[in-house]
Amino acid sequence: MTGTVSIIVPGDKSITHRALILAGLARGTSRIRGALTSLDARSTARVLRQLGVEVGPLRVGRPVEVRGLGRFRRPLAPLHCGNSGTTARLLLGALASHRFRATLTGDRSLRRRPMRRVTEPLSLMGARFQPPLAETLPLTVSGGRLMPLRWELPVSSAQLKSALLLAGVVGQVPVAVREPTGASRDHTERMLAALGFSIGGTNGWIELAAGGSIRPFDLEIPGDPSSAAFLVGAGLLGGRPTTVARVGLNPTRTGFLAVLARMGARVVTTIEGAELGEPIGRIDAWPGALEGVVVAAAEIPSLIDEIPLLAMVAARARGITRFEQVGELRVKESDRLGLIADNLESLGYRASGAGNTLVIEGDSERVPRGRIRTDGDHRIAMAFAVLGTIPGARIRIDDPACVAVSFPGFFEVLRQLRRGP
Repeated sequence: MTGTVSIIVPGDKSITHRALILAGLARGTSRIRGALTSLDARSTARVLRQLGVEVGPLRVGRPVEVRGLGRFRRPLAPLHCGNSGTTARLLLGALASHRFRATLTGDRSLRRRPMRRVTEPLSLMGARFQPPLAETLPLTVSGGRLMPLRWELPVSSAQLKSALLLAGVVGQVPVAVREPTGASRDHTERMLAALGFSIGGTNGWIELAAGGSIRPFDLEIPGDPSSAAFLVGAGLLGGRPTTVARVGLNPTRTGFLAVLARMGARVVTTIEGAELGEPIGRIDAWPGALEGVVVAAAEIPSLIDEIPLLAMVAARARGITRFEQVGELRVKESDRLGLIADNLESLGYRASGAGNTLVIEGDSERVPRGRIRTDGDHRIAMAFAVLGTIPGARIRIDDPACVAVSFPGFFEVLRQLRRGP
């Protein structure tokens, strides 16, 4: 077996979005190191500039300074959020108490993603939308004085939860939200707590007390565990021990590691520090004989973005892997559920994405060859590129450039992993 390959992945996308937005709402200058420079992150930076925030350029290896005024200013043009659902949904929450009109739009993919999940509770708080209770972008929000909210989310979603919490922070009102099926990523809660806000809760409720203001901060963003997942997976499928250094180890983001461990991969995480409430450390993974598993509904919120990668590992495992209650994949950047199943079948694997369930029958002997349709979805492209690292595989990705949404330079890093040290 070849030696261990050590990798550092780009900054966490979820934390980058939240850090930029919170810094933009602070009064003063914040300094953010290690920010992701992907297209999604640039979308957030761009719309913040339209809202009167001074955001320095996002450049690899350089800190970005963000100077906020404590509130946003009225934009002079529509806020184009690109492909980023996080940008759109979190900004809807942050804008809900601003007394001006702002129109949000996005690319074709973002314009098909559901927004009523956000606009409905924000309407109850006092924000107004045109069209009312809009299902999709584009839409216009007119903010004002907000009322407290206690709301049970229709799905466990960090974007929905964070939008409502941000509305409470900016509007200075208490907010309580409950997630129905397991805890989604909790970056917003951790960052708000670290900034001095009173946030807690029991029995699945997350409760934000009224009061407090966002103060400027200094933050180094850890590597993105979702990006790390693809490289860990490539190491496992290629039979190579892999280390990912300085990566975020938030437990609401590392559910994929528990699944890989159940499948037979030896995976160890080591916490080495923390930044603004976020644990940071390393992931060490060694390949092993892989077995099919059941991934239960309660696990899905902690690994929703890693399901495309886990599906590739499942395709090489012995037996059947079943992902339960994953219908949310249909309203991501693409119909991920359908694309995973259809593309695997086109490569000769047995897979089904009927209803809300994904079922894959593994075949460790099959050498995958064929063309992959991504519908412009970065995680579909990266997942099947990982499957393409199997010796003898010949997989053609129809839109490899779409990986720039979350992981600029992904294919070069993947090639380094295949070559080794």
